[in-house]
Amino acid sequence: MKAKWLLRTLGICCIFTIGVSSASRRLKGEDKERSPHSSAKEVYTGTVAAIGGQFAGASRPFTLEITGYTPSDEAQREFEILRAQGQDDFIKAISHKKLGSFSLDGQVGRDLRFVQESQTEKDRKITILFERWLRMFEVKYGTRSQDYPFTYIELFVNDNGNGEGSVVGLAKLSFDKKTPNTLDVENFGTYAAKLMGVELRTR
Repeated sequence: MKAKWLLRTLGICCIFTIGVSSASRRLKGEDKERSPHSSAKEVYTGTVAAIGGQFAGASRPFTLEITGYTPSDEAQREFEILRAQGQDDFIKAISHKKLGSFSLDGQVGRDLRFVQESQTEKDRKITILFERWLRMFEVKYGTRSQDYPFTYIELFVNDNGNGEGSVVGLAKLSFDKKTPNTLDVENFGTYAAKLMGVELRTR
């Protein structure tokens, strides 16, 4: 099951196609580019809530720390690696980045590898990628889910730092062969979870 969610990320001339169970919506041209932040750390807290599948209704607190943003020129180079050499080389290209962390209550946090922001008409939009938690049985048995090594987050916050968003827990990245400037972010057979009650704790 794959639906498409089209959006534009800051400074990259391509469309993300998110493989989640959601109605299609085109945001191209609605975002206004902003310069990457390089100042103090931002800390957000909130709740991750599953909205479908076998874990529907389950929720856990999260903490998101952002210490830096990916410049547009770097992002363009990194996505060219993905286009030309594939997902494995893309992971290698960004694996040294430490732009903050994302953690669920009771779990060790994961380093953020890609963070960009843009300004919509109403909110600030933050787009995040990081290498997800791998489970032991995936590594042991080489399951197909290993082809979905990322977690993708899209967060909308207002001027007070409050907001909401969504998270694709198991995401696979590839460029669409029919439309070369379209980047597919495919979800592994689950619904995207919601980020609820998001609050900025520190800046």
